[in-house]
Amino acid sequence: MSNAHSPIIGLDVGTSRIVVARRAEHDMRYESQLNAFVAIPYSKITEAALDREKVPFTTVGGEIIVHGNESEKFAGLLNAEIRRPMSQGVLDAKEPQSMSMIREILAKMLAERNESHRVCFTVPAAPLGAEESLTYHEASLRQVLTELGHQVKSINEGLAVIYGELESSNYTGIGISCGGGLCNVCLAYLSVPVLSFSVPKAGDFIDSSAAAVTGERANRVRLAKEDSFHFNGFFADKIHQVIGVYYDDMIRSLVGALKEAFARTKNLPTFNRPVPMVLSGGTALPPGFRDRFEKILWEQDFPITVSEIRLAQNPLHSTAKGALVYALSDL
Repeated sequence: MSNAHSPIIGLDVGTSRIVVARRAEHDMRYESQLNAFVAIPYSKITEAALDREKVPFTTVGGEIIVHGNESEKFAGLLNAEIRRPMSQGVLDAKEPQSMSMIREILAKMLAERNESHRVCFTVPAAPLGAEESLTYHEASLRQVLTELGHQVKSINEGLAVIYGELESSNYTGIGISCGGGLCNVCLAYLSVPVLSFSVPKAGDFIDSSAAAVTGERANRVRLAKEDSFHFNGFFADKIHQVIGVYYDDMIRSLVGALKEAFARTKNLPTFNRPVPMVLSGGTALPPGFRDRFEKILWEQDFPITVSEIRLAQNPLHSTAKGALVYALSDL
């Protein structure tokens, strides 16, 4: 199929969710699936029932593996933790099913009339101060997508936030994606990335830390966090109180890393006006997150003058949108 007619897709491959962005008639449309799976005992009756309900699954050995959004429901029914192909922003080398499950989820989400797509997928930045390579993660995703028949390129996750949200400042500013495995940060000047890094305290850190203190499953903590947590200074139950403690810890770590990274970068451009900062990702969703982040940031002597701190228009779709904007710019 010729390049000119291949459908173009922005793909956010996150630890918690995978989001696909496509160009619609006058806008963009999005599809999201949990980047997760759960194994259930095999039986022909179960297999047929799942088939009839169009629940995505694969059969491996004596197990049925349900993946994507439905995995959460089955994990709840079986009182089991959902398993994930990724950990801390990258493919989990300790999870034997990681590559096969990523492949299954992506194949399902990108299947559209068996066409070849031009896919721009997001990759995280290396953690601040760490030299470990992200080569394996990026090369593995590139291989999976190529084997599925697509033409691929990648974009830094924080830069994708800038492309998705900061057109009004000519793609100058700070993009932050607060995800499940990592918080990704990028500073760009006129669309050119100046500084990118990630912080390993993010949504999963909050879930696992709060689970350890409360004795609850991490998945139940995550659901409580996503369904009803908000920053108001008063928490009716223990889980919300503990989530609040670790959210504060995460925000302070992120702000501390921002200050350190910008203070020690020698070649920062001289901005002739204050720059905007935009927050995105599922971990930025609870009501009051932006206000809490801003309050903690202003307590610091921050080395860059910030004009505003705002939440992305749709925090869950922001990086996929930016990846699509980047892909479309090549037309």
